[in-house]
Amino acid sequence: MTSKFKTIGLIGKPNHHGTHLTLKRLVQWFCTQGLTVLVEDRVADEIGPDVKAVDLLEIGQQCDLAIVVGGDGNMLGAARVLARFDVCVIGVNRGNLGFLTDLPPEGFESILENVLKGEFETEHRFLLETEVHRHGELKSCNTAVNEAALHPGKIAHMIEFEVYIDDQFMYSQRADGMIIATPTGSTAYSLSAGGAILTPNLEAMILVPMFPHTLSSRPIVVDASSIITVVVSPHNSDNLEVSCDGHVHLAVLPGDKIIIKRSQDTLKLIHPKGHNYFHVLRTKLGWGSKLF
Repeated sequence: MTSKFKTIGLIGKPNHHGTHLTLKRLVQWFCTQGLTVLVEDRVADEIGPDVKAVDLLEIGQQCDLAIVVGGDGNMLGAARVLARFDVCVIGVNRGNLGFLTDLPPEGFESILENVLKGEFETEHRFLLETEVHRHGELKSCNTAVNEAALHPGKIAHMIEFEVYIDDQFMYSQRADGMIIATPTGSTAYSLSAGGAILTPNLEAMILVPMFPHTLSSRPIVVDASSIITVVVSPHNSDNLEVSCDGHVHLAVLPGDKIIIKRSQDTLKLIHPKGHNYFHVLRTKLGWGSKLF
């Protein structure tokens, strides 16, 4: 079989029995196709001594296709690194919801065979870049596929902050925090907090206050090119943090300025032919099927 992809990278959740079995099966299957397989070093020992172990950066640099085995959390962790490279990414679902991991853990071979022939659909999902500034100096930064969320560091309580869009003052908030989400993240934390679902093709971000202390506060959707600035009140008594996809935590002090904007990196996510986003929503969220 002539494959569009020559070098395959495999990424998975360490110490997870189901992931281990799927990775082993993938290695065997790709080897029968005559393709080069690289395995993320965190899980390579579980597969066997004959696999070539590399780190995530090397998978991004050397592979044409990266396959993430696990749940959406595993996909998010890998995506923040792989988005820097021109590598196609697809997921095998070994988690719970699996919004970003399309392939079933059983019977994926026939689907992957078509993908290798070039029969797939491509989506470019943009990421967010989050910066924490203190007294005019950049203190920390990171990227997020789903969302950046400002919240108290330890115990949930009300905090005060101001929000600016492209340097224009929008409002002040007294709330438990603020979520700024991409369309990809609109079905995650943002949705749980009452935000709207944004279809993946939208060039937009959604701002969702967390438990605001006023009934007039509502989520708002802004253009993806907007630069969002959140200024934390110097009167907040406790230290805060910004979480990127719930994985990376940036420390925030009272008076800090948080800048969130679209990243230059995009995740090259691929799906099998016939992928339907609304079918995914119906399946994952339990929406009603057709009436007639």
